[in-house]
Amino acid sequence: MTNKDNSVNIDSTKRYHHGDLRAALISAGLELLAERSADDLSLREVARHVGVSATAVYRHFPDKQALLSALAFEGMEELGRRQRAASEEAGGGLEGFAASGATYVHFAVENPALFRLIFASAPPVRLLDAEPDRVGQAMRGLREDIAALMPAHLPEATRRTAALHAWSLVHGLAMLILDGQVDYDPDDVARVIRGTGHAS
Repeated sequence: MTNKDNSVNIDSTKRYHHGDLRAALISAGLELLAERSADDLSLREVARHVGVSATAVYRHFPDKQALLSALAFEGMEELGRRQRAASEEAGGGLEGFAASGATYVHFAVENPALFRLIFASAPPVRLLDAEPDRVGQAMRGLREDIAALMPAHLPEATRRTAALHAWSLVHGLAMLILDGQVDYDPDDVARVIRGTGHAS
């Protein structure tokens, strides 16, 4: 953890000596993103944070974009893990779905640079429509929740519309907060989500 209780971090990469350098570099990148934007992140700085040469970084990430893509993937996976945990803690169903949505917004607030990077570096596919193995846990979880909550007889197009509605709600709310248009209040977020943000 960093000084933000819920920010993404794997471990202190400054203790790296031997082992999985790629994982240590990703960890360092996540730590640094808690303090600055992706534009201000450099491979040399990540190397210094881990305690290795820039040459060692290039063996795993040939350029900055390769590292940013890896950070975005890890961020999406962590977002999905947190959403799933929140849903399960809330008991699943509509309450779990609402908790998952609130977690999405909270993750964005706690990890603004990483959250922006996740979608700026998304793979060149439509996340809502791509094959499950091409999207992160967060998007797979959204699809699975919609499938579980909506009656089985409804057509796929209706399910897709419900998923897009739910995603648009929490993503739009997260971006409004990050852009300073709306103050972050967890209670307000919960009310918005419960008012219009669940599949029915």
